[in-house]
Amino acid sequence: MHPLLTSLLLLPLLLVSCVAPVEEETVSPTPMPCPVQAPATATDEEVIAMVLMAEGQLVVEQKIDDLMALWSTGAEVINAKNTPGDSSDDQSWLDKDAIRHRYVRTVFPGAPSQVTPKDLQIERVNDRAVVTATTQIGTEVSPAGDRWVLVKRNNCWEIQSLTYNLEIN
Repeated sequence: MHPLLTSLLLLPLLLVSCVAPVEEETVSPTPMPCPVQAPATATDEEVIAMVLMAEGQLVVEQKIDDLMALWSTGAEVINAKNTPGDSSDDQSWLDKDAIRHRYVRTVFPGAPSQVTPKDLQIERVNDRAVVTATTQIGTEVSPAGDRWVLVKRNNCWEIQSLTYNLEIN
């Protein structure tokens, strides 16, 4: 082997051996701010209501990235198809990619001008809340037709699931 070629091949090994090991810094990840900023005096129930109101407003505004920030990893949306006692006909969207697709392909094309949860019945146990709501989308009103589950992580309330069309026709 040519001496110059041998030197070039050994140079990286020589350089690596001359470099002092760098100690890795332990950096705590900076917690992300909650997507819904609530006053410090707000109760959990008030913050939960704010999250659901934000979801409706962001649907109207079609702000998909802000909307998806409200959802937790592993979330799901279920259309109960007005047969709440029979899950065999349910349609489901599992995890954030599928939920994003549902918003973009199914919800946004309808261009709702108003999405407002009303009559919130909040049952909270520790860091989990189940909310039954009447939702008004435009002129369509679904009394007690939605069930939301929210979880509190890193001091933020996130949507874990939505089951809609729970009212029986």
